[in-house]
Amino acid sequence: MVRTIETHDLVEDRRLTLQTELDRHKTQIERNKFGQFATPTRLAQEILAYGLSLLPENKAIRFLDPAIGTGSFYSALRATHGQRPVAWACGFEIDPHYGEPAQEFWKTTSLDLTLADFTRQEPPTHDEAKSNLLICNPPYVRHHHIDSIDKRRLQNAARDAANIEASGLSGLYCYFLALSHKWMSEGGIAGWLIPSEFMDVNYGKALKAYLLREVTLLHIHRFDPNDVQFDDALVSSAVIWFKKQKPPASHQVTFSFGGTLRQPALIRKINTDELGRTNKWSRYPKRGAESTHTGYRLGDLFTIKRGLATGDNNFFILDEKRALELNIPSQFLRPILPSARYVKGDEIMADSHGVPLLEKRLFLLDCVLPEHEVQHEHPSLWAYLQTGREQVAQRYLCRSRRYWYAQERRPAAPIVCTYIGRSDHDGKPFRFLLNHSQATATNVYLMLYPSSLLMNRLQTDPTKLRTLWHALNTLDHTVLLDNGRVYGGGMHKLEPRELSNVPADDLAAMVGLNGKNPKMQMEFEVMTAP
Repeated sequence: MVRTIETHDLVEDRRLTLQTELDRHKTQIERNKFGQFATPTRLAQEILAYGLSLLPENKAIRFLDPAIGTGSFYSALRATHGQRPVAWACGFEIDPHYGEPAQEFWKTTSLDLTLADFTRQEPPTHDEAKSNLLICNPPYVRHHHIDSIDKRRLQNAARDAANIEASGLSGLYCYFLALSHKWMSEGGIAGWLIPSEFMDVNYGKALKAYLLREVTLLHIHRFDPNDVQFDDALVSSAVIWFKKQKPPASHQVTFSFGGTLRQPALIRKINTDELGRTNKWSRYPKRGAESTHTGYRLGDLFTIKRGLATGDNNFFILDEKRALELNIPSQFLRPILPSARYVKGDEIMADSHGVPLLEKRLFLLDCVLPEHEVQHEHPSLWAYLQTGREQVAQRYLCRSRRYWYAQERRPAAPIVCTYIGRSDHDGKPFRFLLNHSQATATNVYLMLYPSSLLMNRLQTDPTKLRTLWHALNTLDHTVLLDNGRVYGGGMHKLEPRELSNVPADDLAAMVGLNGKNPKMQMEFEVMTAP
C-alpha cells in the first residue's frame, strides 16, 4: 500500500513538472484569455475524494473531465479511488499545447483523452456510455472573449441540453456545465470548480434555476476569498455538487464556507424554496434569508451611475504640467478625480475654478468639435490628437463615438463611492467621498447624484447632504457587502444597481422622508430591474 501511494506521488510530481513547463511557454495574458488555470494537486485530490463519497460504493466509476488539461483530476482519481473499480475514464482538451503532451504522459493508462472542443461534441445516447462521476474545472473565459456567432451557438446548445437560458454575459464555464448535462447518466454525480460570482450576478440566475429545477443540488462549498485557490488567477472559487435527477419536494442543500470540503469553517442547510426567493446565494451560510425590504433604498435618494470610461486613460487624462506643455486649450480640459489612493481624506475641496485641491491634479481631454474645426482653430489640440489617431482612435469605445475624442456626459457628482475594496482586517471596503469640486470621475468610482425626491429636500436645507455623507460612511459594511459581490483575495465590488438596492430608511428619515408609499417601491423596482 505504501508503494502504491509513493507511485502516485511520483507520477503527480512528474505531471506537475510537465504542467509548469507548458505554462512557461504561454503568457499570462494568453492563459487569462483562454481560462487556462490548472487545479492544484491538494485541491484536486480533496474534490475527487469528496465526489467518490457521494457515489454509491457498488457503482463502478465512469469518469469524465470535459476540460482535462494535463489531467490533474484524473491523477487525483488514480490516487483516491482505492479498490473501487474504474470502468472507464475520458477527458477532452481543446488546446494541443496541453492536450498532446497529456496524451503522451497518460498513454500507458486507461485514460481516453480526446483533442477536441468539448462544446462541439455529440453526447452518447445510451446510459452505460455516460459518466456517473463528472469532475471539472472548466475554462474561466469571460463573455467578451467569446465571439457573437459562437455565443449564439452555445446559448442554443445550453437551451437544448439543460433547459438553461444563458445570458450573453455568461462565462464559458456556464456553457460547459449546461452541455455536460447530456453526458451524465441518471443519478450520476457532478462536481464543478467554478467562480463563486455566479451566486450573485445577473447572468447566474439561469444557472441557479438549473440547479434548483433540473438536478438535485447537494452541496455548495465556497472557499474563503482571502484564501485564493489558484496562484495565478485572482478569483473566488466554489465547488458545486449535484446529482442528475429531479429534486425531491422540500429538498435541503448544504452550504459551507471556508476551510475545506470535509472540514469547513461554517456549514448550514438551506431549503430550495428559500433559495428560489434569494437573489444572492453568497450570503449563505454566514447569514439567513433575505428579508423583503419595502422601505426606502439608496436608489430612491440618489441616481447612481458608474464613472465614465475614456477609452484610453493614458491618452485622455493629463496632469496639469503635461496639459500646459501640450498647450491644450482650457475649454477642452475638464477636471477629473485621480484614483482613490491619491485622495487622503473623505472630503474633496476645490479652488475657485472647481479643480480639486489634491496633490495630483488631473484633467480630462474632451472636445465635441468636428475635426475640421479643431484643425483650423486649435492647432495644438489637433497636433496632439494626431498622436493617437492610429492606436487610440481605433479602439472600440472611441470608434463608437460621433467624434473619437468626445467623452460621455458625466457631470461632477456631489458624492462619489470607491466601489472596489478589501474587507479584511476590519477595514471599510468602500469609501464615500464628499465632492465640492467640479471634477468628474472615471469608472473606478460610482457617482451619486441626488434624485428629484432628495433635491426637493436639499433645496430647503443644503446641509442635509453633509448629514447623508456622514451616514453613508457609517453604514454597517456587512449591509454593503451583502448587496455586492466578492472576488479572490477578499476584493469586494458594488455595481450601481447593487448600491441602489441598499436599504436607506434611516437616511431618508434624516432628510424628513417617512413612510415610503407602495407606488414608489414599484417604480423603483422597475427602474432597477436587470
